Amino acid sequence: MDAILALEDGKIYRGKSFGAAGESYGEAVFNTSMSGYQEILTDPSYKGQIVTMTYPLIGNYGSNEEDAESCKPHVEGFVVKEYSKIASNWRSQDSLNEYLKGNNVPGIEGIDTRNLTLHIREKGAMKAVLSAIDTDEKSLVKKAKESQGLIGVDLVKDVISKKIYEWNDKGKYKVAAIDCGVKFNMLRELANRNCHVIVVPAGASAKDILDLKVDGVLLSNGPGDPAALPYIVKSVQDLIGKVPIFGICLGHQMLGQAFGGKTFKLKFGHHGANHPVKDMKTGRVAITVQNHGFCVDIDTLNKKEIELTHMNLNDGTLEGMRHRRLPVFSVQFHPEASPGPHDAKYLFNEFIILMKSYN
Repeated sequence: MDAILALEDGKIYRGKSFGAAGESYGEAVFNTSMSGYQEILTDPSYKGQIVTMTYPLIGNYGSNEEDAESCKPHVEGFVVKEYSKIASNWRSQDSLNEYLKGNNVPGIEGIDTRNLTLHIREKGAMKAVLSAIDTDEKSLVKKAKESQGLIGVDLVKDVISKKIYEWNDKGKYKVAAIDCGVKFNMLRELANRNCHVIVVPAGASAKDILDLKVDGVLLSNGPGDPAALPYIVKSVQDLIGKVPIFGICLGHQMLGQAFGGKTFKLKFGHHGANHPVKDMKTGRVAITVQNHGFCVDIDTLNKKEIELTHMNLNDGTLEGMRHRRLPVFSVQFHPEASPGPHDAKYLFNEFIILMKSYN
């Protein structure tokens, strides 16, 4: 079945449909990872986005339940040069095609993903529509232009659990993970470090969280525009100084705003497993996993209160910060590293040390 990816600027890509045969809307972005497509599909931070994989062959090891980062895929659409008709791996439980079909995610293959990636790099991420139903190019471009987009939209409410739940039932340190679209591997990393992890939905008040008698708080990743989440920022402000806090990705952006900073939209975002980040204290460079389209503006932070700890070596944007007096730190990248390298996992150990010294 034919399929079309249409961008709001009028650019058209024709290919073949795979996965669910439908129509979907989202911001078109690209991810430079060579593997880990199931983790990408199930990352809640991709809600509202149509993801293009730059690696040409995707799907060769199939899919399985263990690699999921949430209960289901959250991408609006999936774009590849070629999807593998053969899934060959001892852990494979289903093909990529069947996995997408079963989760109602439309895909398109057979397009020039290199051209699409270069177009997004030059023009910036933009609204798009992927369709195997409507084949009228003018109609699709119009739909893309009129679609919602990401700016000013709260997508967190669409991906979170509405109830408090325990990830595991024991551990030396009790940690509240504020779920803005949390990835399972963040919870696994904490549990592996002797933490009793309780997942709390975004929107819970500071009182709700402190009433759990926790030793620390993890602010998770999540989708959309951080400036559209003042209710989460308010809870974070009320938590600062009362308990150790570790923010990751959207959690980092929430802390940035809680400290009085502003966020802005990147031209095409950072999506992939090969982003170099420099630790400003040690000079060490880590290869990191990233997935974000917004960033904290360095110039809006109070440097007397906030220490800049990590910088992106590709574009000089802020990748980490720490409060100079209070037990609070955060990073923009993903130290849980699934998919991708393990260079940044030490940050979970730093969170444990912080809780140990504070309590």
